[in-house]
Amino acid sequence: MSDADLAAAIVAAAARHGLAGADEHADRLAAYASSLWRWNERLNLTRHTDVERFVARDLGDAVAIAAHLARGERVLDVGTGGGVPGVLLAILRPDLRVELAESVAKKARAVTAILEEIGLETPVHAAAGQAVVAARAAGPDRFDSLVVRAVAPLEKLLRWFEPLCGGYGRMLVVKGPRWEAEKAEARLGGLSRRVLVRRIAGWPIHGSDNESVLLEIRRRPTT
Repeated sequence: MSDADLAAAIVAAAARHGLAGADEHADRLAAYASSLWRWNERLNLTRHTDVERFVARDLGDAVAIAAHLARGERVLDVGTGGGVPGVLLAILRPDLRVELAESVAKKARAVTAILEEIGLETPVHAAAGQAVVAARAAGPDRFDSLVVRAVAPLEKLLRWFEPLCGGYGRMLVVKGPRWEAEKAEARLGGLSRRVLVRRIAGWPIHGSDNESVLLEIRRRPTT
């Protein structure tokens, strides 16, 4: 499939799923998908290797997250893998200051190469997200939002990031139908004493009767 045909297919699939913004950024979305799929042949970066799944799952999640990001936010994609959702957020919302964190060195190198191939200047940290956050917990470079998708159960995420909750604005976490059970497990583990976890959005998972949800995790107000 040519780049032009891929761009057209992405726009058509986005229209079927009611996703805004694809037509405006179709060429870069196509370039990213093409590069991601090429790299995926060498390294396992994604299971969404056709237009329908790329749009319904990857682009769909990014559009849902983008709706909850204010203009100009500084965003860190924790555990970006092949760049979802961070690269897609950077494409759809050029006003955002997006950075990517990936602790697996070979994946960090791959996503850096993908960004170079598509001409997108987005910083990549070959480090765990919590280390990047800890190094930027104060000052003008502090992150407004951490975005997390398909990285770890909520209990593990809170073990990593609850101790740092004063060093970033909030976390936006994409979860599936087990999110309430994961929230209960984290609470039983004593991991929500300093943070509030709430569901702020939901959207259907393509090809199933379940839905994805977006959880917002913020530091509890001090009294």
